Amino acid sequence: MAIVVTLDEMLVRRKVKSRDLAAHVGITEANLSLLKSGKVKGVRFETLSAICSYLQCQPGDLLTWIPDEGAAPPAGLASGSPQQ
Repeated sequence: MAIVVTLDEMLVRRKVKSRDLAAHVGITEANLSLLKSGKVKGVRFETLSAICSYLQCQPGDLLTWIPDEGAAPPAGLASGSPQQ
């Protein structure tokens, strides 16, 4: 499974510069660049919330899950069914 960061796409849609977002969120441009490239292991909810607030979007607009090819769903889950 892979989590793909689509922050670049949202920045383009909102016509926002990385430098402006980094300044608003309170992180360095270098750290924002690492986040945009998907080279980070995690992101604080506080940071994610600040990004979403500035860009007026949902976390799901910035992160996409891509399942592994050929991977079977976990036991007890029908394919495509959400877990309850």
